Amino acid sequence: MFGFFKKKKILEDIIPDGLVDIHSHILYGLDDGAKSLKETQDLISDLKSFGFSKFIATPHTTPLVWDNTKEGILNQYEKVKNELGFTDKNLRVASEYLMDDSFLKRLETEKLLTLKDHFVLVEMSYLNPPINLYEIILELNSQGYKPVLAHPERYNFYKNDYESFKRLKKAGCLFQMNLLSSVGYYGSSVTEIADYLLKEKMYDFVGSDVHHQKHIQAFSAEIRLKHINEFEYVIEKNNFFA
Repeated sequence: MFGFFKKKKILEDIIPDGLVDIHSHILYGLDDGAKSLKETQDLISDLKSFGFSKFIATPHTTPLVWDNTKEGILNQYEKVKNELGFTDKNLRVASEYLMDDSFLKRLETEKLLTLKDHFVLVEMSYLNPPINLYEIILELNSQGYKPVLAHPERYNFYKNDYESFKRLKKAGCLFQMNLLSSVGYYGSSVTEIADYLLKEKMYDFVGSDVHHQKHIQAFSAEIRLKHINEFEYVIEKNNFFA
């Protein structure tokens, strides 16, 4: 009888010790993430309490909004790393690049900040994909980059267009799921899309995408996914970045 009342899993409880976070906004002073050194310290401390041990900070590079330069990101990274007494092993830096009309020009003029080797974190507008999306992906691939698309489940314009996910994978995109998508933080429709992508084994990695304390608090919520085994398997794949 009591088998019908199985205890649901809590997100923070399934984070394995030593997990590498490949997507976060913990570097203060660069975007809509941490606003002070103390916030950076608190976010890192909280994530460590869940099991994370290494961090690849990925501040936004978003033209006209958070128009960070490569040099600006690297300078702030060195500053924060020194303030915290961290090493390159504990805290690394990349960027989350918005793929928009200006992105191809960026590819012509600079080397991108990558997660590891040639793995680069990219995102799209939540309103619509760029008109030249596949041209951008082709150019990334031709330059040797491996695009890791941040939180594909959050692009609601693909909600009833699962063929587009398959097309993106076929074009060479890797998929990074936001951990908080598993608990309904961004809405039930986002969790449904994430569940579908897990079922279809389309995800390659996960990330916290932590910006602030509300995100940290959501790690104590129950997982709402049907495909939890697949979710846990994808989490383990982050070992690639260790």
